[in-house]
Amino acid sequence: MKTLKRWRFTHSDDHHVKLTVDDVHTLCLWVLEPGLFRVAVKRRGAYALNRTWSIAPGDDPPWEGRPRDSLDGFSLPGFTLDETPERLVISSDKLRVTVHQPLWLEWHYRDDSGQWQFLTSDRPTSAYLINAHGDGVAHYQRRQKDDRYYGLGEKAGDLERTGRRFEMRNLDAMGYNAASTDPLYKHIPFTITRREQVSFGLFYDNLSSCWLDLGNEIDNYHLPYRRWQAEAGDIDYYLFVGPRVLDVTKAFVRLTGKTLFGPKWSLGYSGSTMHYTDAPDAQNQLMNFIRLCEEHAIPCDSFQLSSGYTSINNKRYVFNWNYDKVPQPKAMSAAFHDAGLKLAANIKPCLLQDHPRYQEVAQQGLFIRDSETDAPERSSFWDDEGSHLDFTNPATIAWWQNGVTTQLLEMGIDSTWNDNNEYEVWDGEARCYGFGEPVAIKHIRPVMPLLMMRASMEAQQTFAPEKRPYLISRSGCAGMQRYVQTWSGDNRTSWQTLRYNIRMGLGMSLSGLYNVGHDVGGFSGDKPDAELFVRWVQNGVMHPRFTIHSWNDDRTVNEPWMYPGVTPAIRSAIELRYRLLPYLYTLLWQAHADDEPMLRPTFLDHEHDARTFRECDEFMLGRDLLVASVVEPGARTRTLWLPANDHGWYDFHTGSWYAGGQQVTLDAPLERLPLLVRAGSGLPLSARLRHVDAQRDDTRELKLFPVPGNGQSAGLLFEDDGESWGYQEGNALWVNWQMQCTADAIHLAFSTTGDYRPAWRELAVTLPPDETRRLIINGTEANTWAG
Repeated sequence: MKTLKRWRFTHSDDHHVKLTVDDVHTLCLWVLEPGLFRVAVKRRGAYALNRTWSIAPGDDPPWEGRPRDSLDGFSLPGFTLDETPERLVISSDKLRVTVHQPLWLEWHYRDDSGQWQFLTSDRPTSAYLINAHGDGVAHYQRRQKDDRYYGLGEKAGDLERTGRRFEMRNLDAMGYNAASTDPLYKHIPFTITRREQVSFGLFYDNLSSCWLDLGNEIDNYHLPYRRWQAEAGDIDYYLFVGPRVLDVTKAFVRLTGKTLFGPKWSLGYSGSTMHYTDAPDAQNQLMNFIRLCEEHAIPCDSFQLSSGYTSINNKRYVFNWNYDKVPQPKAMSAAFHDAGLKLAANIKPCLLQDHPRYQEVAQQGLFIRDSETDAPERSSFWDDEGSHLDFTNPATIAWWQNGVTTQLLEMGIDSTWNDNNEYEVWDGEARCYGFGEPVAIKHIRPVMPLLMMRASMEAQQTFAPEKRPYLISRSGCAGMQRYVQTWSGDNRTSWQTLRYNIRMGLGMSLSGLYNVGHDVGGFSGDKPDAELFVRWVQNGVMHPRFTIHSWNDDRTVNEPWMYPGVTPAIRSAIELRYRLLPYLYTLLWQAHADDEPMLRPTFLDHEHDARTFRECDEFMLGRDLLVASVVEPGARTRTLWLPANDHGWYDFHTGSWYAGGQQVTLDAPLERLPLLVRAGSGLPLSARLRHVDAQRDDTRELKLFPVPGNGQSAGLLFEDDGESWGYQEGNALWVNWQMQCTADAIHLAFSTTGDYRPAWRELAVTLPPDETRRLIINGTEANTWAG
């Protein structure tokens, strides 16, 4: 590739600066927010792809993509410009970039005292490279010795990415190694760089396959560096600064779009297995799941139909019901609904070459096209070859939405599970319709699952406009949080997977994917033994998505009752999740409304405590609940570091108090998940429920964990009907509470907004067993509060 070198200043306006590079190319630099700049290189003055689907600072992008240079949704604060022949300085109130000769950029941020401090810089030698006769592009930055790198979405191994190399090339990584396999399912070339005093985010808005080297590679001719390189497309990146890692993560979500606020039932237990729908009597197997949940008193809210319901022989055909296996889909759906359970159905965006509707779809031109002929492209898919649907064609979207509506929603299916949508089309020049502007698949491969899930979502919204949609997708790119809940794909059963799936979930959460989980118990390989299964369920119930799903090699099924000897422990863990649903639902609301991560590494709220940056197996669920999952066989105690905070931590189960900033060892018998709660917080809890039901959910408790001495804190409980859009018009209930603790009393003050009135009428307030101070609620000594 050729290095871009000499530049000259050619233009500026209120929002951006334009440079001409090597008399041929154009570099543009925008000031979008005080702490957010964008840099883009136009090869020979034009983009390889003039649209983006990931950037959404306001409304959702149009179906055909957002014009790449659109400024909609940004505050555009303006900037100052200082020019000399050898440098150009562009400054906002918070961020400053200096363009040097030959071309490299140096960044400074303004600290709390108003002084400019070094943030980062490009490598002074060969910072920007393009393939003069092809597609490749690359960007090199300096790597500072104290840099810590996080992000990149769904990646195996440790949460900290420093010193490693990664690839973004969405693959169906069946049975992956959670400690080492790369690449995986998702495309999110976003990094967070953390230093002692500041953090910054770097997002490359390029959808072609790419590589990110964060210190694995060294070269004697250059200072230490980090590298992003893409096989095609444009150099186009956003750099934004934040005092803390949390600020950077939230800024990235504001850049790429808000988290979908799904229905409350989506937070319940969701059953799933490939075994049921692969069985010849699939409908009987599925109906039996309802009976077994009842028999074993397992709370449950939904079931996910794996693709076996679409089979002909051993292959799967989207929108094709196998009526031998499932003779009465509507009756089956009604039975699930009568039991209080929803259904999600697996759908795939590739039609096998012998699909009953293949020729019809091909004749309509709905497939991606081969690069050399006008025929549909053919790729390996599910033990055969098939052609992938082209979601940049409005006719394909209409066909897909008709299939979702007539074959699923009208059959009583409530939700779509958008699966196997990695789009492994390796003919990079295969042609997509591009909404009338043809484009090669190499430029937009991860956009296809994004548009697939959007098509599914809009079909669901049209069919049931009064209900908030819930969807699942395995693959995608930055911005997928606008449409779906996701998970870490087809993991393999092992203790190692349990441990590293935790890190994978936290990595996704730091990268803007808040509503995530894992296949509990392991999807492939050997079935989990009883101990591993219990520990995996205990960990799984503390994730936003809780699904037990399997395709075990021996054809066994991961079910809550699979080991009678530990079924009580499994039941107890799931019941704990349902007790915590008010807390989880409030977290989902805050993820949507305030861009707050639900899963949080312990350092996210405790950056002052250097020990929290060590790799560990615990995490925060929200700001208040510290989850210490047991990830080692035979362990009956759990040693962990309690992050340093002002007021300490309580054991959720015993009420014992511990000071922060120390290592503790807790009892962890097989039937108990160690949990700690931040002192000064309150957890809203429900009674034990069998499934989400707003009318029957008539008990609410606020379990307080007061500051041991003097101090104050605040919290929120969000309530609504769990499925409608009423909250947009104020038909919800926001219960805000403030707690003031003194030596002899705990003063609790409540205030509410919103019109919604839940089935519960009183909020019972409980305290740890050793708490002796008086409880005063809204000025009156009391034990419960009636709102």
